[in-house]
Amino acid sequence: MQFSELMAALSKHPIRLQQDGENLVIEGDDEGLESTVWDSLAFHKHELLALVERNGGNWLSPAFRITPDMLPLASLTQEQIDRIVDGVPGGAGNVQDIYPLAPLQEGIFYHHLAAEQGDPYVLQTLFGADQRARLDDFLQALQGVIDRHDILRTSVVWEGLEEPMQVVWREATLALEELVLDPAEGDIERQLHQRFDTRHHRLDLGRAPLMRLVFAEDRANSRWVAILLFHHMALDHAALELVQHEMQAFLLGRADALPEPVPFRNYVAQVRLGIGAEAHEGFFREMLGDVDEPTLPFGLQEVQGASAGIEEATLTLASSLSQGLRSQARQLGVSAASLVHLAWAQVLGRVSGRDDVVFGTVLMGRMQGGEGADRALGMFINTLPLRVEVGAQGVRAGVKATHARLTALLGHEHASLALAQRCSGVVAPAPLFSALLNYRHTGTATSTDAVSAWDGIQVLGGEERTNYPLMLSVDDLGEDFSLTVQAVSGIGAPR
Repeated sequence: MQFSELMAALSKHPIRLQQDGENLVIEGDDEGLESTVWDSLAFHKHELLALVERNGGNWLSPAFRITPDMLPLASLTQEQIDRIVDGVPGGAGNVQDIYPLAPLQEGIFYHHLAAEQGDPYVLQTLFGADQRARLDDFLQALQGVIDRHDILRTSVVWEGLEEPMQVVWREATLALEELVLDPAEGDIERQLHQRFDTRHHRLDLGRAPLMRLVFAEDRANSRWVAILLFHHMALDHAALELVQHEMQAFLLGRADALPEPVPFRNYVAQVRLGIGAEAHEGFFREMLGDVDEPTLPFGLQEVQGASAGIEEATLTLASSLSQGLRSQARQLGVSAASLVHLAWAQVLGRVSGRDDVVFGTVLMGRMQGGEGADRALGMFINTLPLRVEVGAQGVRAGVKATHARLTALLGHEHASLALAQRCSGVVAPAPLFSALLNYRHTGTATSTDAVSAWDGIQVLGGEERTNYPLMLSVDDLGEDFSLTVQAVSGIGAPR
């Protein structure tokens, strides 16, 4: 059989050809191939491998179709799959996978839909480059990281579906836009920030990647200024640090030394097939079942995204205070995080007039995220309620109780917030809580490689928001602590 005859025969079957080293991988309806076709596949193997390579490592026959049995994590009909595929540039050949959202992604997506304007979960980083060539280096490095990780090539679909799905594209190019801004209208940096203020600007979740970069020349300061917008559905705080680490490898020409990327799909599968909803429900009913009033510091109850402006204040604790905090934690046999949770509960108790408080705590979500979760990109973190009694026990007992409850909560870090809230006695649509604590470990060390990689590129600022009207972020810097409060205007974040 000639090569042209083989290709004609393959075109009649829903076949995908891929390369795995020196092997040719055949997926799809291979059982329908005749023996003569199989013989010809072996004979023309090298030509087929060359064909696959010319097509970016993936060749599809014209008859190829993604079917429900190819998507074990998704419950979709053939009609729904076809409609999703039709919405992806390149069609079936550019669809790598389709699966549901992870727990916190579901909550973030809800707030995206509920927001009347803007999106509290569109984050931004503002940076400058000394030369246009350095900006191009930055873009090339970021695209390299996008090419490596499935979550960065993911879009979201929901219309006509029982639950939203994320669609992994095989190829997704970062959206770029160059603006020409007039210096007479103000500082270029401020103009960019105002144009893309997330209080009124949104990202299209139906297009991958869930990020966009806009840049402009700042002649007055002899630099290029860019703003990178990205959606929290794709990246959490730990993932951002991993993106920076991998971009650094690309900038230094060491991308080949990076480890094999860990698919975000693994985490989604772990969550879907892990602890069942019944176990989660039992835990939260025991903790929250008799809570019939929400904890609303300062009377704040709007959790759909602050309509008023957000104020932010940051304070780095004195080293002596940080050391004292760690010393107390060691003496009590608990983590510093447990002390911080109890302290935040005390604050909320004072400003809400309650001695039994509930607030949201942000969990890393990577402890039970499966093998390699510590180096995977994606939205692993989850926000779940924590109940702390602050009036009926002494400090030592309070610390021990908070530590025990926080430790138990970690075993349910993949539960959905909606499920947890339903287990309380607070009747919807009233929120169970309106304050948040985000305790996170943040690296501060700067290596010689980092200085070299980022030479000529400077971070000018950033912005991250939440839909909650009051949030405390505690950055554990290894020795010291930094506190950042975000609060709706009128509360007074600095105090």
